[in-house]
Amino acid sequence: MSSAAILGLGAIAGFTIFLGLPLGRVRNASIALRACLNGLAAGVLVFLLWEVLSHSAEPVEESLLAATDGTGSWSHFLGQAVVFTTGLGVGLLALVYYDQWIARVVGKKHGPGAMSVAERPARGLIVLADPARRLAVLIAVGIGLHNLAEGLAIGQSAAAGDLHLALLLVIGFGLHNATEGFGIVAPLAGAEKRPSWALLALLGLIGGGPTFVGTVIGQSFVNETVSLAFLALAAGSILYVVAQLLKVGFKLDRPRALYWGLFGGLLLGLATDFFLAAAGG
Repeated sequence: MSSAAILGLGAIAGFTIFLGLPLGRVRNASIALRACLNGLAAGVLVFLLWEVLSHSAEPVEESLLAATDGTGSWSHFLGQAVVFTTGLGVGLLALVYYDQWIARVVGKKHGPGAMSVAERPARGLIVLADPARRLAVLIAVGIGLHNLAEGLAIGQSAAAGDLHLALLLVIGFGLHNATEGFGIVAPLAGAEKRPSWALLALLGLIGGGPTFVGTVIGQSFVNETVSLAFLALAAGSILYVVAQLLKVGFKLDRPRALYWGLFGGLLLGLATDFFLAAAGG
């Protein structure tokens, strides 16, 4: 298969995320539906967190086993462990500080009626002034980091000559991304202000575009440490976003709807994973 064909498949795998984005324009959504959607998004992301952590911890564990049985070095294990813990910490804590910084910049402590002209957020940050939109952007960033790692996996599988695996990854990641679109716009469904198509397109590019970028990068070289770093970054960012989604869900005070959505999101993630396993079998 040509490089152009692999890149095309990588683009398809990434941009299936746009299939779920129009849900963000739904109006008159009940509180129960919003809670369910928050749970659904959290469920999909919890599954992705488990998947990403298991894949990112695998090379660290392998290097530890190699060091203990003498076939590898302790320095290699320590290097892998440092990359993993650093990526995980940066992915989680960077979003904490970023969200707090954005909240200060857009004048969260001042209501719109109390803001002076000088306090009004900069033009480029207006989209982040709404907490629901800010959370949607954070979800897109977290998913985008995860999808960059997925794109790297597609590209590096193709670069290593394993086209069968690359195709299976495209199918699996494409299905995952289709459900991730719902996760990104869950905070926007039923919000007071309907998100514009331009905003949805931007969220889709942030969340899905990195799959294509990762495929381009992954085709050019094969490096386990780079893949490990991006997977760890993705895991940390997804963990932060899950916590934020659940916080919003609990505030809606519809626990049954929230947990049904959480259960459904986990099932969606598992179903795509089982599909990929069956296709590979």
